Amino acid sequence: MTEFEKRVLQETLKIPLGQTITYKELAVRCGRPKAFRAVANALNKNPFTVLIPCHRVVASGDKLGGYSKGVAKKRRLLDLENKIKDFLK
Repeated sequence: MTEFEKRVLQETLKIPLGQTITYKELAVRCGRPKAFRAVANALNKNPFTVLIPCHRVVASGDKLGGYSKGVAKKRRLLDLENKIKDFLK
């Protein structure tokens, strides 16, 4: 895993429960604003999908984008997180 890929996963850990950011925003946070495709590729290599919430990274324009475990599972995870977040209020 490259240093950039590690940085992407570290930044992904900072996304709060029930919130999302775009691939582009994550690229900016990693110091490479035009590298949103590289961010997506790094997230696809995430070996710890249970611990590192790459499902919280979405495409621009209110689109979910891809997910290594399937887009339907990504939607379910985001919905579940929103229910947990609402419950904890």
